[in-house]
Amino acid sequence: MSAHKVLRQRLITFPFMLLLAIFLVSLYFMYQRFVVGGMGAVSNLNGGFAWGIWVVYDVVIGTALACGGYALAITVYVMNRGQYHPLMRPAILTSLLGYALGGFGAFFDMGKFWQFYEIFLPWNWNFNSVMLEVGLCVATYILILTIEFAPAFLERIGSKKLLRSLNKVLFLFIALGILLPTMHQSSLGSLLISMGHKVDPLWQTWHFQPLLAILSALIMGFSIVVFEASLTTAGLHQDDENTLLVGLGRIIKWLLVAFVVIRIGVLAGQGKLGLIFAGGSSSLFFIVEMALFILPIFLLMVPGANRNASQLLVAAVCMLFAGAAYRFDAFLITFNPGPGYTYFPSAPEIMITLGIISLEIMLYLFFVKKLPVLHGAKHA
Repeated sequence: MSAHKVLRQRLITFPFMLLLAIFLVSLYFMYQRFVVGGMGAVSNLNGGFAWGIWVVYDVVIGTALACGGYALAITVYVMNRGQYHPLMRPAILTSLLGYALGGFGAFFDMGKFWQFYEIFLPWNWNFNSVMLEVGLCVATYILILTIEFAPAFLERIGSKKLLRSLNKVLFLFIALGILLPTMHQSSLGSLLISMGHKVDPLWQTWHFQPLLAILSALIMGFSIVVFEASLTTAGLHQDDENTLLVGLGRIIKWLLVAFVVIRIGVLAGQGKLGLIFAGGSSSLFFIVEMALFILPIFLLMVPGANRNASQLLVAAVCMLFAGAAYRFDAFLITFNPGPGYTYFPSAPEIMITLGIISLEIMLYLFFVKKLPVLHGAKHA
C-alpha cells in the first residue's frame, strides 16, 4: 500500500478560478508574441539587455525556486536523512513544474524559437557557450524529474509491475537528479563571470560565483519545501509537518551562514567593502538583499524558534525573497551593458510571467488532488 494519498478535494475553487483568469489573459499576450508581432511587439528588450524578466525570472530564479527536489535528494539520499522522505514527492512535483515551465518561459526569449531543437544536435554545439551546458542540463533534468515523479502516476493507475521495475533502477535517476542541478546552477554563476564588468562590482565575485549560485539554489530549494508544506497544511487542511520542518530549519541556518560569510569575505578580500556604504542604488539593493539573508539566521537561532511554525514560515519567505533578490540584482537590476541602454519589463512581459506562475500553481493543485503526492501518515 502506498504511503501517499490522493486528496479528495474539489479542484474548481475561487483561488483556482482567479489563477485561471490570469492565465487566460496572459494567453492573449502569448499569441501576440508567437503569432502576430513577435518579441518586439510585447517586450522592451534591446541590444544592451538581450534578456529580461522572462529569462531572469523563469530560468535564473525559477529553476532555483524549483530546487526543492534537488535539496531534499541530497539530504535524503546523500546525507542519509531518511526521516525527510515524506517531503520528497511534493518537492519533486514542484521541481518538475518549475523546471518545465522555466524551459517553456525560455521560448519567449528565443528570437527563432522554432529552431529550439538545434540545441540537441551535437554538430551545432558551441562548446565555448555557458548557456549550452545550462540548456542541455535543464532539458535533461526535466526528463529525469518526470521519471522520478512517474511512481505517482503508476500508483494511481495501479500498474504494480511497471512500478516494481522502475523502483529497481530509480537510484540511477536519483543520482543524475543530484548531478545535473549542481552542474547547471554552478554554470549560471559562471555566466556572471563571463559577463565581466557589466555585472556590478558588489555582485561580481568572479571565481566564487558558481559556489554562491549553488548555495543560493540550495537555500531557495529548502525554503520552498518549508513554504510549500506550510501552505499545504493551512490551505489544503493537511497534517502538520512541523516536526520535519524543524530539522530542515537547522540545515538551512548553516547554509545561510556559509553564504553570508563567503559573500562578505570575498568582497573584503577584493577590497570592495567600502562600496556597500558608498550610497546609490547598488548599495541600497545590496543592503536590503543581505538583510533578507541575515534576518532568517537570527529567526532560526532563537532558542525554540524553529519549533514555531509561523516563525519558520517567515524565515522561509525571507530566504525566498533573498535568493530571488540576489539573482535579480546580479542579472538584471544592477546590470550595466553600457551607456544608452535601459530596460524595464513591459506590461505584456509581466503578464506572461504571471500567467506562467498561475499555470504552475494550477497544475500543482491538479496533481496533488488527482495523484498520490502528499504523504498519508500523520507526523506528530
